[in-house]
Amino acid sequence: MRFSVIYKLLFLFSFSLFSSQSFALKIDHDAGSIEFDSTPQRVVVLAFSFVDALAIAGVSPVGIADDGDKNRVIKRVRDNIEDWQSVGSRYQPSLEAIAALKPDLIIADSGRHHSIYQDLTRIAPTLMLKSRGVTYQENLLIIEKIALAVDKQSRVEKRLIEHKKRMLDFKNKLSNKGSFQFAVTSEKGMWLHSPYSYAGSVIEELALTSPLPSSNKQVYLQSSFEQLLSLNPDWLFVGQYSDHSVLDKWQKSPLWKMLTISKSQQVVSVSANVWSLASGLLAAEQIAEQLTQAVKK
Repeated sequence: MRFSVIYKLLFLFSFSLFSSQSFALKIDHDAGSIEFDSTPQRVVVLAFSFVDALAIAGVSPVGIADDGDKNRVIKRVRDNIEDWQSVGSRYQPSLEAIAALKPDLIIADSGRHHSIYQDLTRIAPTLMLKSRGVTYQENLLIIEKIALAVDKQSRVEKRLIEHKKRMLDFKNKLSNKGSFQFAVTSEKGMWLHSPYSYAGSVIEELALTSPLPSSNKQVYLQSSFEQLLSLNPDWLFVGQYSDHSVLDKWQKSPLWKMLTISKSQQVVSVSANVWSLASGLLAAEQIAEQLTQAVKK
């Protein structure tokens, strides 16, 4: 009887030990590796692409570095998460605001936040992942890593399968439609987004042609009017960061009429937030939808 009780106690102890270990999780990231002993419940994110990843995982972050403007988080993402507290700008998030939210996980951009990584880890375990300059294919892998961190692998895996089917459908509708270029503009100039950018890599994923030379390895290229004339894309999708841009001036030039985009009226105004800032799965689907809608007209 005594041994029976001891065996039961040993079994319960072993089961308890196994159960606690079953929650253990180790994830490699851009600053090494991070270990969790429980699923994070209060997540703060410092880049828009990570908000998108949490939205498809069904997780609402308690804090976002939203640049002090909640509309910078695109509507499709906002519609899938609950309200949050701003923790400042993506470039200089407020450590005080982050700490006040008592997070148990911070997801930071390895391209922007490496200098404050140690400060962030003093607040909560911090995943350093790529957001700035991320490509479409890179982001799909990052989505899976975030899903693992918040224990939503099954849900996200199903959503990724659905996403890939949607993108294939868009791809089939967009075949042989000429060359496509996305650019952001302001009063200071125009910047072309190459296939190494997020929007550019979405365009490439849809098997659409870029007018940029294949030798180009830059992510963003500032373009003059003469360079645009030389590239002469069939389609130009433009995200404006200001009410007026250099494009207003260029369109008044007699040379503007020489461009295919002018002759065919194939300059399309789009949201810079969706096409440039968001860099997520929901943004990619919206980009693909807008490309498809444009060529149908």
